[in-house]
Amino acid sequence: MRLVSELEPVDAREDQVRADLLAHLDRHPDAWWKYGPPAHFTASVLVLSEDRRQVLLTHHRKARTWFQLGGHAEPGDLDVVGVARREGREESGIPDLQVSPRLVDVDRHALGTGFAVCREHLDLRFVAVVGEVTPVVSHESLDVAWWPVDALPHPHGEELPRLIERAGLRVP
Repeated sequence: MRLVSELEPVDAREDQVRADLLAHLDRHPDAWWKYGPPAHFTASVLVLSEDRRQVLLTHHRKARTWFQLGGHAEPGDLDVVGVARREGREESGIPDLQVSPRLVDVDRHALGTGFAVCREHLDLRFVAVVGEVTPVVSHESLDVAWWPVDALPHPHGEELPRLIERAGLRVP
């Protein structure tokens, strides 16, 4: 959790989410696992084009909403950056996806009823910048596509514009 504790919040909201995540992990050490408490950690990656004008998003099968790539830790994952990398590779079909180890955002959001035991995700967010690639749609998605950062598809996760802004602030 060093990455979260070292994150320098850019506003009061991010500072509160950061504090909430640290407190939750203190109370629930098993919150890294999908079948831990109903509120658990996930890792995601915002995949940007080299010119930073496009973002690769997944149309999530369960949520029916466009999001950045990401998901839950699995046995064998060594760290949270590895979770973001594995999930990004699985959901995009980009085999050599390289995720920056710098945490760019944290988020806490409630889930709909279609998520089994999951009720809330505590998401640690990273960025990857890639050249021209054609994504592959996985079984977890309805679609995976490139979108202009200033013309996001609907519906999209309400926090997505903020994540793109944070990535611009924290990624050279």
